[in-house]
Amino acid sequence: MVRFVDRPADTPAPTTATTDDAVQGEITIAPTGLAIPVAGVRPEQLTDTFGDAREGHAHGALDIMAPTGTPVVAAAAGQVEKIFESAAGGHTVYVRSPDRRWVYYYAHLDGYAPGLAEGQRLVRGAPIGTVGFSGNANPAGPHLHFEIRLMGANEPWHGGRPIDPYRVLANPPAA
Repeated sequence: MVRFVDRPADTPAPTTATTDDAVQGEITIAPTGLAIPVAGVRPEQLTDTFGDAREGHAHGALDIMAPTGTPVVAAAAGQVEKIFESAAGGHTVYVRSPDRRWVYYYAHLDGYAPGLAEGQRLVRGAPIGTVGFSGNANPAGPHLHFEIRLMGANEPWHGGRPIDPYRVLANPPAA
């Protein structure tokens, strides 16, 4: 059973609710309604890695550090658009929102959730896989590479414009 922890924008202390999912652990829900996609990770544990330098390009994602095997869950409801193996991302999953405006990308997975398949509809908190270091990730730092992409009309699963997931999940104070 997953325990969801809601973080309303106007409430400093989290409230909790439960759901019957196949994932064990606590899932935190940001004020935006998205789940932090790694079980047991709280907003204050996130470090903004969006825009960091990476081998000749800017990092368009949030790296969420966690031990290998930690459950990775759907940040939002959607449909599995692509399960893909790549040299850079390793075991990856692309989930498109029901309105088709957003793609959530999960990379460097250790493995996929049993039965996960392209075309499958997911609810927020549904199992995606587990944290790992597949692809070009350093084995000394297992993590989930998590991207949010704003999609244009009819853009393919690998398209879109990256949005900083840290700003969406951590709810940092305004500067």
